[in-house]
Amino acid sequence: MSADNQPWSRDEFEAKLRGMEKFYHIHHPMHVLMNEGKLTKQQLQGWVANRFYYQVMIPIKDANIMANCPDRETRAKWVQRILDHDGHPGDPGGIEAWIQLGIAVGMTRDEITSLEHVLPGVRFAVDAYVNFARRAEWHEAASSSLTELFAPKIHQQRLDNWPEVYPWVEQEGYIYFKKRLTEARRDVEHGLHLTLDWYKTREQQERMVQILKFKLDVLWTMADAMYLAYVADMPPYFNIEQ
Repeated sequence: MSADNQPWSRDEFEAKLRGMEKFYHIHHPMHVLMNEGKLTKQQLQGWVANRFYYQVMIPIKDANIMANCPDRETRAKWVQRILDHDGHPGDPGGIEAWIQLGIAVGMTRDEITSLEHVLPGVRFAVDAYVNFARRAEWHEAASSSLTELFAPKIHQQRLDNWPEVYPWVEQEGYIYFKKRLTEARRDVEHGLHLTLDWYKTREQQERMVQILKFKLDVLWTMADAMYLAYVADMPPYFNIEQ
């Protein structure tokens, strides 16, 4: 085996995965503007409304992973992700927390849950992710969730910056970001353990990097669609007479 085909050590493999942070949507112009407080109320509402589609599809994605997973121990841990979003006695869940974020930025519950503002590009990107989870080998589908490696940073940015740059956002809107600070770190611990254990050959490890890039592409493409519609003022069919 040549040096180029030698498997990365566990530490090297993890470093490669963490190095993919440079493609995380925290660096997308849409999120940079958001973090700097430069989005209008309408633009921020558009982001919240579109991201809600991602939120409601996360437990469906996770249910597909579980449906393909024959390992009882993994399912017993993975099901917590569904409960985190759908809710359970004592916790209304992340989807409800996101609805509260929508209300906090000035939208109604019906407006958010109707999905009326979801852009085609956002819908296509999220659906592609769910379809990947449905069809892929379950280890690959599970490890695609590892964009969670980078999530606590973006949630902490919002908690730190939004009260100052968007003082009109009601405090109830921050519940989701606070919840995910701890939930994402717990999920990363499990998902990273599965990933580092499963991908053993250099070819497998390199494929995992590409799987992570696919998930990063999903998030970036969602931001592309929102930037085009709300910042560049070029929503779908903007140049077509209706």
